[in-house]
Amino acid sequence: MANLTEFRKQKDWFFENDQHSPLSAEQKNTFQGLSYYPEVSQLRFDAQVEPFEEHIHVEMETSIGDRQEYTKFGRFQFDVDGESAELTIYTSADGGAFVPFVDATSGKETYGAGRYLEIEHQGGNKFQVDFNLAYNPWCAYSSFFSCPIPPQENRLTVPILAGEKNFSSP
Repeated sequence: MANLTEFRKQKDWFFENDQHSPLSAEQKNTFQGLSYYPEVSQLRFDAQVEPFEEHIHVEMETSIGDRQEYTKFGRFQFDVDGESAELTIYTSADGGAFVPFVDATSGKETYGAGRYLEIEHQGGNKFQVDFNLAYNPWCAYSSFFSCPIPPQENRLTVPILAGEKNFSSP
């Protein structure tokens, strides 16, 4: 809990103060911190990933109509309040493991176009998944950013009540 609290405090500082923040100067002047769900320990787990036999290159459409290249790495399954869910992991050119997703909270409590999650490779086919770190893409703060839109296979019917909520500026 302390690590997550500190992480969120540092992220809020970055958004309010850093020149690389996605917020405009006007948004920074009224910024009072991002909104988050409380920490949910059940949504932090080691996932056994089923890698795809073939790592297919795909292009994801972005929020401004561009396309960004990713490689489909594999899938992992998990339970949310007794319901089964499955997500596909993508890798980017820098090798990071990226999980863009839409869930039942999207467009209500969280950003309508979905959220992102970066997961840590633990060796072999095991990854550390922590939905408490799910975040809004930068296009949630400004239309100047081009953000990949989560593909159909990563649209969940279950709610992920963890991570970042909708952004609203006063």
